[in-house]
Amino acid sequence: MGNDRPLVVFVGPPAAGKSRVGRRVAKMLDAPFIDTDSVISKEHGPIPEIFEEHGEAYFRDLERAAIINALTQSAVVALGGGAVVDPDTRKDLGDQRVVLVTISADKVAPRLNPDKRPLLTGGLESWKALVEQRQPWYEEVADVVFDTSSEPLDHIALQVVQWVEQELGT
Repeated sequence: MGNDRPLVVFVGPPAAGKSRVGRRVAKMLDAPFIDTDSVISKEHGPIPEIFEEHGEAYFRDLERAAIINALTQSAVVALGGGAVVDPDTRKDLGDQRVVLVTISADKVAPRLNPDKRPLLTGGLESWKALVEQRQPWYEEVADVVFDTSSEPLDHIALQVVQWVEQELGT
């Protein structure tokens, strides 16, 4: 790996707002934005189809490769909700600036689109189970937590930028 590394990495449950906040932060920092799920979709097709045709393990391998590449970029990076399941990814996040984006179950409910999220075919109950399972990993890798349940995303993005600038000493 080179000296390049992300300015900040977003983790958190599906539909919490990682990509939406990340795009705003990237714009404010005048940095590229990388969404690893989007990278996978562009290179390999829609994620639900990858799950259906090849299974979750195959998808996780693609995700791991996308994460390894993203963590070498000077960019704002948003990881998929399940990225923290991989112990190597959690290890790699150890020396990164990591923001955990959270959201309450009642606020996430309207955002859940089971057609686009293969692990959420059971809707809100599936989401709650996933979050409960992954929460210790999210907390393990996170340096700071921002909740998107009630505050406008632009405000959260500004707070993240201020935190990143403080971490960078700028």
